[in-house]
Amino acid sequence: MRLGHVIGRVTLSAAVPSVTGGRWLIVSPFSRADYALGQDVAPTVSKEPSLVIYDDLGAGVGQTVGFVEGREAAQPFNPPIPIDAVNAALVDKTFYHPFET
Repeated sequence: MRLGHVIGRVTLSAAVPSVTGGRWLIVSPFSRADYALGQDVAPTVSKEPSLVIYDDLGAGVGQTVGFVEGREAAQPFNPPIPIDAVNAALVDKTFYHPFET
């Protein structure tokens, strides 16, 4: 699982019936610098490419989410649906304490 900031939403004019009821979010994955800044700093858009994730948990723009990519993203659905990334968690707070070297 990776963490990221929700930076937008996607509106579809048509979709596969198996994904009806969910929403599509644009997520900017956390970088190492985002962890170091902590929760009190406004989210930034990562230099890493943003991605679109399927969300049925109700995340909104500005929230931190935990998402899963690849084949694992479709596994909770029976039968598996055609998605590459899914929102797996709504994150309230993160704690980052790197080891001192």
